[in-house]
Amino acid sequence: MPKTFQDHNQDVIDYYEGRSKGNMLPTGSPYITHHLDEFTRFCGLTKDQRILDVGCGMGRYTLYLAERGYKVEGMDISPYLLEQLNKFNVAHYNIPTYCMDVVDAPQEMNGQFDAVVGFFVLHHMHDLAACYTAMTRLVKPGGIVAFLEPNAYNVAYYIQIMVTPTMTWKGDGGMAKMRPNVIFPAMKAGGLTNLRTHRFGFFPPFITNTRVGLWLEKRLERFPLWRELLPGTIFIGQKPG
Repeated sequence: MPKTFQDHNQDVIDYYEGRSKGNMLPTGSPYITHHLDEFTRFCGLTKDQRILDVGCGMGRYTLYLAERGYKVEGMDISPYLLEQLNKFNVAHYNIPTYCMDVVDAPQEMNGQFDAVVGFFVLHHMHDLAACYTAMTRLVKPGGIVAFLEPNAYNVAYYIQIMVTPTMTWKGDGGMAKMRPNVIFPAMKAGGLTNLRTHRFGFFPPFITNTRVGLWLEKRLERFPLWRELLPGTIFIGQKPG
């Protein structure tokens, strides 16, 4: 019997709450800084917009969007992870949070956001078309839905799954779907148009976070020769309006 959305979500909750994942912690590292620089620039986010971070977890990106002055709110299926976000929010940024699956977002949230975003969470979602449909209804006409995900064509991610004790194929194998021929049809089914991607990055975090790592990464990612293999992919679409 196929799993229900609830069964899938419980598996995801168990996966993240049952393991100590240092890569979920809000560290504010150069690696995260570079991600946010590229994401906010490419997506055209502005500080007067209302932004919903879906799958916000412990606030690895949410807190630093708030630190930059963005009006961000967080949504996650795990009460525990949202509790951790609030604990890490030592600067007491105003970050409203919602504990729910995005497909269960109430009608009152429809059309309330300028942008629905997410960071390394799309590959954990149960039904991409259903989730995109839900996220599209949450944004205003002309609003965007954008996600930063692993590039499915970058083999380093699969090596990472094999050698990292806290990662599994069951938990993170959805990375293999993070390519345009899978994501774009789901985005179209959800009602989005003007679909685009942007790839960036070069090194894993332990190199990017060194003194010269980020400097070198920003130069290497400019070369078109390996552009399609760069590790970070932003998928963005716009709600007609």
